Amino acid sequence: MSFAVIKTGGKQYLVKPGDKIEVEKIDAEEGKEITFPEVLLLNETIGTPLVKGAKVIGKVLKQAKGEKLIIFKYKPKKRYKRKIGHRQKLTHVEIVGIS
Repeated sequence: MSFAVIKTGGKQYLVKPGDKIEVEKIDAEEGKEITFPEVLLLNETIGTPLVKGAKVIGKVLKQAKGEKLIIFKYKPKKRYKRKIGHRQKLTHVEIVGIS
């Protein structure tokens, strides 16, 4: 079974064919195939920093938003408080192949 470590959106993911992962938003339509050229590890081969010629192919399942996060800033005795909400945009990807 082949596996790889890819880097996208400032994060690293351990993937193998058939895995479904959530990554930060990628500009691609649903159903389209995308490639991840930044492969840091492929089976037992460690890249320096990337594995040459390696790429991971994925299929975009859907574009979605993550859970709502509440950011609350507060400074005691200064009458300062600030409440902000945030929802991260995500892309759901199924890994099709590793080459």
